[in-house]
Amino acid sequence: MDFNLLQSAFTLFLSLLVEALPFLLLGVLLSSALLLFVDEGKLIRLLPQNPFWGAIVGSLIGFLFPVCECGNVPVARRLILQGVPPSVCIAFLLAAPTLNPVVIWATWTAFRDQPEVVWWRVGLSFVIATAIASIFSVQKDLRPFLHASVSRSLFIPAADGLSGTYFLGEGQLLTLTDWGLRRRQNRWTLFWDNTIGELRELGGVLVLGSALAAMLQVLVPREIIFQLGQGPISSIAAMMTLAGVVSICSTVDAFFALSFASTFTTGSLLAFLVFGPMIDLKAIGLLLSLFNRRAIIYLFLLAGQMTFLGALLLNLRLS
Repeated sequence: MDFNLLQSAFTLFLSLLVEALPFLLLGVLLSSALLLFVDEGKLIRLLPQNPFWGAIVGSLIGFLFPVCECGNVPVARRLILQGVPPSVCIAFLLAAPTLNPVVIWATWTAFRDQPEVVWWRVGLSFVIATAIASIFSVQKDLRPFLHASVSRSLFIPAADGLSGTYFLGEGQLLTLTDWGLRRRQNRWTLFWDNTIGELRELGGVLVLGSALAAMLQVLVPREIIFQLGQGPISSIAAMMTLAGVVSICSTVDAFFALSFASTFTTGSLLAFLVFGPMIDLKAIGLLLSLFNRRAIIYLFLLAGQMTFLGALLLNLRLS
C-alpha cells in the first residue's frame, strides 16, 4: 500500500476514534449508573408493556440520555439486561443518536437556512425507530437475536422465586436481597468495575470498527459515489452508502452533510442524516457485542428500506 494512503488511513482512524471515545465513555458511565443507581423493578413498572407505546417511549428516551451511536449500545445493553421491554430498548438504540438535544441543536445550527431539514430528520428517525421496534416486539423472547454472552446474562427469575440481576464480569446470578446488600456496601467499587469491564469489551470493538471505516474511506474513491448523486434515486443510494462508510458521529454529521447541500438532493441529505446514526460500519462493530448477525441484518434491511422510501418521497414531493 502507498505510504501516503496508509498515513491518510491512520489519520482518519485517529479522528474517528478521538471523536467517538468520549461518547462511548458517556454511554458506559450511563450504563453503570443504570446498573447501580436505578431500581430495575421500578424502572420496568414505569415503562409501558404495550409494544407500540413502549416503542414510542423508547424513541424519546434519548432526550434523557443524550448519547450518539457510540454510546447508545452500552446503555441499551444494560436496559436489556435489566429486563426492560424489547420494544423500548430497540427504539432507544435506533432513535437516541438522533432524537437528543445535542444532535437536534447541531443539525439546526448546520441547516439554519433550511430548518425543515431538522424536522424531517427528527420525524423520519422517530417513525423508523418506532416501526422497527414494534416489528421486533413480535418476538416475545429476544434471546434468539442477542449475542450469546448477553443472552446468558439476561434478567431472569432466580431459583428461589425472587428476581435476579447479573453483574458484568461476575458470571453469577444474585437475588435482589443479596444484590441490594452488595450494592449498598460496594456501590462505587461495583460502579467502576462495571465501567472498566464494558470499556474493555466495547472499546476493542470500536477500535476495529474505526480502523475498517478508515481503510474503506481511503481505498474507495469518493468520486465513484459522488457521480451518482444527481438523480432522485441514485443520490439517495449514494448518500446512504457514504453514511455507512464514513461513520461520522451523529453530533457532527450535519456539518458534513451540509457540504453536499449544493450538489445533492434534499432527500439524499435526509437519508444521510437518518441512516448513518442507525447503521454505519463503526456502529455495526458495537452492535455485534449486543446482537447476533441475523438480528443486525434485519436491522440493516429494515432501516435501509424505510430510510430510502422516506427520502424518495421527499425528493418526489420537492421535484
